[in-house]
Amino acid sequence: MKNGYKFSRTLTFAWRGIKFCIRNERNMRFHLIAGTLAVAVGFLQSISLQEWAILSLTITLVLVLEMINTAIENVVDMFTTDYHPLAEVAKNVAAGAVLVAALNALVVGAVIFLK
Repeated sequence: MKNGYKFSRTLTFAWRGIKFCIRNERNMRFHLIAGTLAVAVGFLQSISLQEWAILSLTITLVLVLEMINTAIENVVDMFTTDYHPLAEVAKNVAAGAVLVAALNALVVGAVIFLK
């Protein structure tokens, strides 16, 4: 029973993190809307199972990287309010990872939807 309790607690903490990102991160909301629109277009175009898998992984990658970016930004902000070049690098690299995934999502969307 104790392990079940621990698992449910970890799910609660994870859900709190997701809600935090949705409530506090404008880009997370943008990516969620874009992902939802992509899913709607996928239904309208009756895409294949393989295309659904690729689309799902692509949307998930962008959302996960946005959450990691948020975590990195918050940890950096927790440790310094002053400018530090390494803090800038950490934030910029994390944001760059989201940008790379978002650009990839555009390419994947174009390949799937503009056949």
